[in-house]
Amino acid sequence: MSDQSLSLPKLTFAIAMGVWLGFIAIVLTSWLASRYLFPQTLAPVAQAVQQLGKPAVAVPEPPNRMFEQYQQNLQKQEQQQSLDQARTNARNLSNPKCQFWLQQDQNAPNEKSRANVLQFCE
Repeated sequence: MSDQSLSLPKLTFAIAMGVWLGFIAIVLTSWLASRYLFPQTLAPVAQAVQQLGKPAVAVPEPPNRMFEQYQQNLQKQEQQQSLDQARTNARNLSNPKCQFWLQQDQNAPNEKSRANVLQFCE
């Protein structure tokens, strides 16, 4: 082989780069042609892409106080029923943790004592 001929790896690389650059040229030409020749067909796509970048704005609903109070009352009633069942359940008489938290809830009722009664009592 002479000094002026390309080696096989260099030739392979040159061909690969030519194919790659040709592909890039075709893609860019197609994109530019579609943009300038058919702008009206891409308008909906452009609007959709712009809206993807914007965060969705949630419109808060006006609070319905009566419904919220109703839900709170239901939760209180359910909790009270659970506490009453815990106090009347005979199995809880032999459970010292349950007895402790039942006594705490009877003497100084608060959220912690109610939660522990519901946790430790059956």
